[in-house]
Amino acid sequence: MRRPGQFKMVLLGESAVGKSSLALRFAKGQYQEHAESTIGAAFLTHTLQIDQDTSLKVELWDTAGQERYHSLAPMYYRGAQAALVVYDITNGESLRRAKQWVKELQQVNANDMVIGLAGNKADLATGNRRQVDSNEVREYAEQNDLIFMETSAKRGDNVTEIFMSVAKVVASKQPSGTPKTDGAFSAAKSKPKESSGCCGSDSKT
Repeated sequence: MRRPGQFKMVLLGESAVGKSSLALRFAKGQYQEHAESTIGAAFLTHTLQIDQDTSLKVELWDTAGQERYHSLAPMYYRGAQAALVVYDITNGESLRRAKQWVKELQQVNANDMVIGLAGNKADLATGNRRQVDSNEVREYAEQNDLIFMETSAKRGDNVTEIFMSVAKVVASKQPSGTPKTDGAFSAAKSKPKESSGCCGSDSKT
């Protein structure tokens, strides 16, 4: 059996939008109602079966959303083939911050990185709690060639789907079907250890 390829994917977004919750739901099928915020970054892995002949091991780097950790972000997204930028649909300011992340990634990586955009906390999109219009974001995503879905880490809505969609595009960019992670980051002194409890959560949803 052919060994699976692998790629590095970084999660970016403001604090408390649910990056860690999405990572934990995707990688381990778990959801933690109450968890501490991520400090620096945390690391998880999960293998996806893209098709009958192609499987990809996703190396997830879940970054802290607090502004004081922003200067560390380039160290984590360097060498990444993909990024998932997350915002909270009940927090309009978090979308503005997400757009800044997208702009930064596009400037640094040009067209080399596959970028997904997740509007998290879809389970809270009731009454007047929603602050972000999905049609507006969809138009923005189309203009910027982003893979966009609204997700709920709590219920599991579109979590696997958005990661799978990003992975399929990454695989399509690799003729061999076995993309490899840039090894430059592996020597970074701050590489956190993978843990079964993930990494603390930026959010409850």
